[in-house]
Amino acid sequence: MKSCRNLYVHFPFCRSKCSYCALFSRAGTTESERKKYADILRREIDALDGGFATVYFGGGSPALCELKGILKILSPKLGGDCEFTVELHPKDVAAELLKELKDWGVNRISMGLQSLSDATLEDMDRGYTFAEAEAAFAAVKSAFDNAGVDLIVGYPGDDWPEDRFERLLGWGLRHVSVYTLQLEKNSRLCARKTLAVEDDDSTMDKLLKISSRLGQAGFRRYEISNYAEEGFECRHNLAVWRGEDYIGLGAGAYGREGLVRTQNRGLPPEGFMGKKPEKETVTRQFDLKERGLFRLRTAEGVAHGQFPEWEETLKRFVELGCAKSDHKGYRLTERGWEICDSILASLI
Repeated sequence: MKSCRNLYVHFPFCRSKCSYCALFSRAGTTESERKKYADILRREIDALDGGFATVYFGGGSPALCELKGILKILSPKLGGDCEFTVELHPKDVAAELLKELKDWGVNRISMGLQSLSDATLEDMDRGYTFAEAEAAFAAVKSAFDNAGVDLIVGYPGDDWPEDRFERLLGWGLRHVSVYTLQLEKNSRLCARKTLAVEDDDSTMDKLLKISSRLGQAGFRRYEISNYAEEGFECRHNLAVWRGEDYIGLGAGAYGREGLVRTQNRGLPPEGFMGKKPEKETVTRQFDLKERGLFRLRTAEGVAHGQFPEWEETLKRFVELGCAKSDHKGYRLTERGWEICDSILASLI
C-alpha cells in the first residue's frame, strides 16, 4: 500500500448497542473474536509505509480489543509530530490503559459523553452516570492534556441542566463535538411505538445556545459539529475535511487515496478476515468537487474561483445570510451551518 499521511482504524465492538445507534458495530462478541480482529489489523498496519501525520482509532470502543500488539507495530510508523487520537467510552478509562496508550504514542483522547442527564444516559443504554463520566474524564486529564468529549443534541426528552453544563466547562476540555441526533431506522430508538421526537426548531435553538456558550468559554467553532480551544482542533478530522487522503482500516472503514475510494465490508471477525476492500475510482471532476464540499463544512471554506460553477449559488446564499464572502473566499455563517446539507445538495 502506498504511503499516506493520515490513518483511520475502526474498532466495531461495543459492550451494548446504544438505543440511537445503527452504525457499523457489534455487541456481545467474545475475547477470542476480538483478538482475531486485532491480529488482522496488526498485520495490515505492519504492511503500511508509515510516517503518519495523524492517526485516529474510532469505534465502537477500541479499548475492548487488545491494543498493545497493534500499538507496538504502529508506534515506529508515527511521524515526529503525529496527532494520535483514541476514542474511549467512560467505562474504558483505567490508569493502566491510559499509561499504555501514552507509552506507545497516543497524545489525544476523545471520550463519548453524549448527554449531561442521568435519565437520558440510562435511556441511551450508555451504562454510566454523569458523575461517573466526570470522574473518568478527570482520570483522562491526569494523563492527557489534549482531551475532549462528544455530545448529542435532540435526544427525546433530553435536557441540558445548566449546573451540569457549567461543571462540564470546568473539566479542562480542549475539544467538544456536538452532534444532532440522527434517527436511524434500524436503531432501537426508532423502533419504539411511541416516540416524541424533538422538532428541528427546538434542536436548532439548543444548538445555537450551546454554540454561544461554548464561544463565551473560549471554544472556536471550526467545523459544523466541532469546537476547540485555539490550537486544539482535531488535526485528523481537519485533514479529511480539507480534502487530504487517508487510509481506512478495519470493518466498515472508508478510505480516500487520489481518485480511489475504498470501503471495507463484512462483519468482524469471520466475515471480515481476508477480504480486500472494495474500490471505486471516481473522475477527477468528482474528486475535486467532493473535496471542495468537505471544505465547506469548515470555518475555512473555499477560495474564490476554485469552483466557478458554484459562484452563482454561493452568491445567492450570501444574500440570504447563509454564507459570507471576503478576501479568503466563501464560508458558511452560523445560519448556513444549520442548513449545511441543503446548501451542499444545491451545489451538487
